[in-house]
Amino acid sequence: MSTSSLWRDLTGQDEAIEVVRAAAHAAHAANGAPSAMTHSWLITGPPGSGRSNLAYAFATALLGDGSPDGDEATRRQVAARTHPDLAVLSTDRVIIAMDEVRTLLSASQYSPSVSRYRVMIIEDADRMTERTSNLLLKALEEPPPRTVWILCAPSEADLLPTIRSRVRTVRLRVPRTADVARLIEERDGVSPELALRAAQEAQSHIGMAHRLATDAEARARRDETLRLVLDLRTVSGAVFAAARLLEIAGEDAKAISEQRDAEERASALRSLGIEPGGAIPAGLRSQIKALEDDQKRRATRSLRDGVDRILIDLLSVFRDILLCQLDARLERVNVSAAVAIEQAAAATDPADTLAVMGGIAAARRRIEANVPPALALEAMLIPAIRRASP
Repeated sequence: MSTSSLWRDLTGQDEAIEVVRAAAHAAHAANGAPSAMTHSWLITGPPGSGRSNLAYAFATALLGDGSPDGDEATRRQVAARTHPDLAVLSTDRVIIAMDEVRTLLSASQYSPSVSRYRVMIIEDADRMTERTSNLLLKALEEPPPRTVWILCAPSEADLLPTIRSRVRTVRLRVPRTADVARLIEERDGVSPELALRAAQEAQSHIGMAHRLATDAEARARRDETLRLVLDLRTVSGAVFAAARLLEIAGEDAKAISEQRDAEERASALRSLGIEPGGAIPAGLRSQIKALEDDQKRRATRSLRDGVDRILIDLLSVFRDILLCQLDARLERVNVSAAVAIEQAAAATDPADTLAVMGGIAAARRRIEANVPPALALEAMLIPAIRRASP
């Protein structure tokens, strides 16, 4: 792992990097004096901007030997989430459970064992309920002298005002498409053309750009999504398309979670001293069952996230249609579907396109409010027939 790799994935975030590197440097220069470090941080930014990447890079700099990029051993431990002075709360559930925060709060009371600081990271802190946030509040008000909290959320508005008032905020921006394409090309070894297409279609979401650049099946699923909607002609077609979109979301979610679930299970078995393929002793089955239950709950969230990714892709399609209709000289997202988009633009007017975009946004809100995704998708697609058909 090269020294620069600690910050490499944070493309287009130079200002934020400078803030946290300076903080880590000052903390080490002061030899860990309690007054030298802000103890509560909030990293905000849109999906894919690198909130958690910055949090872990910051943690590495704090937990390391004082060099700007941390020592190699610390980088490896933080990357594997095994550093003894790092505690992480990351969830794929709809909300963060209060018990999870209580466990983290208990861990935060220990003194650092090998580093100057103990670092506590909460990814997706916006998934905390008000009661859970209030539980965290006291820890942010009176943290132990050498404990540093790093929260991640899309925006400050996603957290309670009482939480916001007790953290120092570092804001990330949407990186430029060209910067993301350059990163993907260099890191993943793909062609410049494929890297640029992936960066455009991912709308600068670095993780999604990586998937689209390196996974042909992910690209094929996205292409099918666009065709289904751009080719709508009948009500029965809309009902079929809604069902197929839900299937595609499920396939996408399964592709993302399948490998991760297998790795988690293998790691759990190793930690329990069970050989691969070996029988699980009766006394340990409850722990494996708890892991499987967590994975099932995460699968529910992954499916909802997969549907939302599809809806974001569809918003980008109708945005491109609207840009064509208005003859706006702005960068298109779906260059590979340019011909179909131009045909749809010629067959409709901007008011129709805006109405469809409003329907997609409404579908996202309904699904988040627990409306069955199939119903929300059908309600979204049926009006699109009239407006997208020639």
